[in-house]
Amino acid sequence: MEYVLIVLAALVRVLPHPPNVTPVGAIALFGGAYLSRRFALLYPLAIMALSDFVLNPMYGLPLMIPETPFVYGSFLITGCLGLWCRRYRSAAILYLASLISSILFYLITNFGTWLVSGLYPKNATGLLQCYVMAIPFFRNSLIGNFLWLSILLGVYRLAHRFLSDRSRASA
Repeated sequence: MEYVLIVLAALVRVLPHPPNVTPVGAIALFGGAYLSRRFALLYPLAIMALSDFVLNPMYGLPLMIPETPFVYGSFLITGCLGLWCRRYRSAAILYLASLISSILFYLITNFGTWLVSGLYPKNATGLLQCYVMAIPFFRNSLIGNFLWLSILLGVYRLAHRFLSDRSRASA
């Protein structure tokens, strides 16, 4: 089941979509909260690596760009946040964690862009400019994380209910 989730998420990331409206952040959070602890932190990295293998050459980029550690690291932090949510597993806590992870992703990845890209001056004004220019991507990350988390929670709860009903019916 987890492998299907990885492939589907990588496929969604490769298909046309608004920037940052992908399931990767939601899967990192959901994976930490609900899926196998053994692989929870690896799921988002596998999704990113698989889809980067397709996307980066399409855009003439190497498989790993200077910003990659900041992006992947942000998803690892989101997975750790999901592991913390494992104790509670309420929708409210998961949506709050999704908001926090979106903010952290915005702060970390844009700091990385400012630091390594050469697009902005290496001073406070350049950093501020980088964060301001990234506001539309932050909005999209929020939308993507909330949308995909809602889908994952809905499917999970429907499947859980279906399996519970089936096990009671066969007993």
